[in-house]
Amino acid sequence: MDTVAVINQKGGVGKTTTTVNLGVALAGLGKSVLLVDLDPQANLGTHLGVDVMDGKTIYDVLVHDVKLKDVIRETPESGVSVVPSNLDLSAAEMELVSMVGRETLLRDALEVLDKGSPGHYDVVLLDCPPSLGVLTINALTASRQVLVPLQAEFFALQGMAKLTEIISLVQRRLNPDVELTGIVACKVDRRTKLTQEVLDEVRRFFGDRLLETVIRPNVKLAEAPSHGQSVLSYAPDSNGAVDYRRLAREWAGIPLETDSPGGSEAPVSEVVEQQADAAES
Repeated sequence: MDTVAVINQKGGVGKTTTTVNLGVALAGLGKSVLLVDLDPQANLGTHLGVDVMDGKTIYDVLVHDVKLKDVIRETPESGVSVVPSNLDLSAAEMELVSMVGRETLLRDALEVLDKGSPGHYDVVLLDCPPSLGVLTINALTASRQVLVPLQAEFFALQGMAKLTEIISLVQRRLNPDVELTGIVACKVDRRTKLTQEVLDEVRRFFGDRLLETVIRPNVKLAEAPSHGQSVLSYAPDSNGAVDYRRLAREWAGIPLETDSPGGSEAPVSEVVEQQADAAES
């Protein structure tokens, strides 16, 4: 079971959008996928049409020792299950503060799931809150890989510096196996000089951990949650669907070839040229 923490302490950068659509795209590659919502805003479950106010959630797993298998919900997306959240989770930080072993609660729950039934998930994606508190530490302690959705803006690198500090701290004290393995640039308008400068700086500091795939601005990505669907189901021909299918293949180590539907995939350099041409026309 490959567990991935999807993290950025800044809100609005595309964490939930990436968790949902990457998960659905990986399921399209034949993976069995579990999505876990660790954000009290509960957007992940809502995105997939799950009633987050009905039934138990990840809060019950972390605070009341409910088994993870008992809170898993099926979704309309083939091959994708979800552990939802709700506003109760906002109290978890305070309720867990005096609990022994609070940093490993999620890891322990996932280990039990992996050994039992239905412990058949190939990939677990953890949608983290926009903070670096107990919930995020739990995600890092439970994961081997970290994926950071990044918006190309002025404060992006400052936030990355703090995040890498936290990952290093968790490596030393709680989980030596966790590492930052990918940064995906979201809402990328390569026509702006600032965007290119930020991505150049990220590439300079993090090398090939900045993934080749970029997620372009796309109105269908914003519309899909209101329909309780991923963008791949809601608008399979859209740029958003094309980009996330491409991201899934890159993440899975599959060669990036022609996408269908939607025509051929463009590498980053070609995306720059295409967006520049569109701006001029």
